[in-house]
Amino acid sequence: MAKRGKKYRAACAKFDPERLYLPDEAVRLAKETATENFDSTVELHIRVGVDPRQAEQQVRSSVLLPHGLGKTIRVLVFAEGDDARAAEKAGADHIADDEVIKRINDGWTDFDVVLAVPSMMGKVGSLGRVLGPRGLMPNPKAGTVGSGEDLPRMINESKSGKVSFRLDKTANLHTPIGKASFSDQALHENFMTMMDAVRRARPASAKGDFFRRVTLTTTMGPGIRVDPNAIMALD
Repeated sequence: MAKRGKKYRAACAKFDPERLYLPDEAVRLAKETATENFDSTVELHIRVGVDPRQAEQQVRSSVLLPHGLGKTIRVLVFAEGDDARAAEKAGADHIADDEVIKRINDGWTDFDVVLAVPSMMGKVGSLGRVLGPRGLMPNPKAGTVGSGEDLPRMINESKSGKVSFRLDKTANLHTPIGKASFSDQALHENFMTMMDAVRRARPASAKGDFFRRVTLTTTMGPGIRVDPNAIMALD
């Protein structure tokens, strides 16, 4: 394992890595232990009590964070004709014509969100090997597939801080919730909104404790463990 730098070790000295912190405490510590010289992203990592191998136990949805993500979101839209023109007018950064599709097949991924109308899902499917591993495949459950009439709203929500999340193969979810420069209150509200969205996405077949491990961290900072019981107390 690579030796940690002085700044990282100093950050780790500010908290107990074995302690489970309340959400507001974890937010404050994540900000205090940000080791980067830039405005780092605050990330939420959640291990949930499901079997990711079972189709009925998938966890996937989206949520509009009240304070956004603190970054410019680049939106790519799969649409044609009037739908494409409506998407461009609504602020889409890229429209996926044949040239763009070829660039994506060649590995280009200079975008953060991918939206699509149903009629274009055939072309989207051919890009699964590029978009899938990056969590960018449009999906109705994540609110990233909709009719042409829905595109302006979908684009606006994406640029305003709508975040899609899905379970990985190890039963973990990873998602940004803002920037270290956000106020404690803004990050706390984004955190609670995201946790509530994940809880609402709990599969009916999931048994036992749903939140197994919850961690807040920054891009290169240490992980701060959050008490799952404090989150379930939201009820």
